[in-house]
Amino acid sequence: MNQERPASMSAFWMPFTNNRDFKAHPRLLVSADGMYYKDVDGNRVLDGAAGLWCVPCGHNQPKIVAAVREMIGQLDFAPTFQMGHPAAFDLAEQLMEFTNHKFGHVFYTNSGSEAVDTALKMALAYHRARGEGQRTRLIGRERGYHGVGFGGLSVGGIGGNRKSFGPLLPGVDHLPHTHNLALNAYTRGEPEHGVNLADELERIVALHDASNIAAVIVEPVAGSTGVLIPPKGYLKRLRELCDRHGILLIFDEVITGFGRLTTPFAADYFEVEPDLMTTAKGLTNGVIPMGAVFSKAHIHDAFMNAPAGIELFHGYTYSGHPVACAAALATLETFREQNILAHAASMQQYWADAVHSLKGLPHVIDIRTIGLIAGIELAPIAGKPGARAFAAFKQAFADGILIRVTGDIIALSPPLVLEKQHIGELFGKLATVLKHLD
Repeated sequence: MNQERPASMSAFWMPFTNNRDFKAHPRLLVSADGMYYKDVDGNRVLDGAAGLWCVPCGHNQPKIVAAVREMIGQLDFAPTFQMGHPAAFDLAEQLMEFTNHKFGHVFYTNSGSEAVDTALKMALAYHRARGEGQRTRLIGRERGYHGVGFGGLSVGGIGGNRKSFGPLLPGVDHLPHTHNLALNAYTRGEPEHGVNLADELERIVALHDASNIAAVIVEPVAGSTGVLIPPKGYLKRLRELCDRHGILLIFDEVITGFGRLTTPFAADYFEVEPDLMTTAKGLTNGVIPMGAVFSKAHIHDAFMNAPAGIELFHGYTYSGHPVACAAALATLETFREQNILAHAASMQQYWADAVHSLKGLPHVIDIRTIGLIAGIELAPIAGKPGARAFAAFKQAFADGILIRVTGDIIALSPPLVLEKQHIGELFGKLATVLKHLD
């Protein structure tokens, strides 16, 4: 791969990027190993964001690299429409084992966005298969992020993502978000206040009647909006209400899945089991694009009771791609062999202490931590929302650390293989950035 500055950067229309600003002052990465990237000038950059929330095992894991190389040479592509290959079935079994068999089936996609749209379609088709086809209404949550497909945008609740794309899907409502800076600032783990916000589902049920509602979808921890952690009892209350009204509960675990909270999934951490669960990112350690929807057996079985033929008219050319399956199988093996979940659990207290040590620094108005994830909220510059955090992002990169920002919130989610010295480096440099931030 070219490790020098490109002759031109004009042709690539970059996603979720201020293209004009970036191309004037580019940040170019050319290699990665362990906890570090290397930029085009040869500088090491500590990865405080696991790439884009997606590299739980750290970069350049030998077993994953070898598995991808081997599969490309053995089976570069195989369709999964009316055909299959062994790795797709082997991976599905191992994924179910990783959930401790709380789910029964896996449907492969290529991204978190596709996984969300797949789960929403499954929910609608499930009710139809059971003779309740009038259940078409979907319920998301304010400040939720569920990818960039039309389904995910519709149930998502981030205004900037939605505003340019028209009315989106009809028949969608939103629960209120759970962020309460006045009552829950500087929380470690689940905040005390806000379980009552789950009861807003009853208001929506009263408005539309439960018989018309198909599913509720939430992120257990809302990541892309700035690490909003659910109040104590909130997710359990949502589960109770969905059960009461025959509504499916979908967890979007694209970010929280594969160890981010030091458990396999957030569903394990919060001890709440959804009917459907979307995953991606850490599924392949970010090496190859892949997503998946995990389904409870009763969802799957409702389709299998239909007349003979194709049960679900849905799928993607690359569903269960053999190279992606090889990467995912090697990722699961890496989790097991390196005992990554146990290591992450051993780091979380030291991590939380380091994050909360930033309290009192200039502009910091809140800090939120759970597992190996953190949100550091900054006071915005008047009339320039997001400008302060973006300035911190650019200075942090210049100082050798990669952070992620959303609005005026710094979101951190390092590879789970980090050690104490990495935590010290990350927060030592970040503290310096914050102390000199305008």
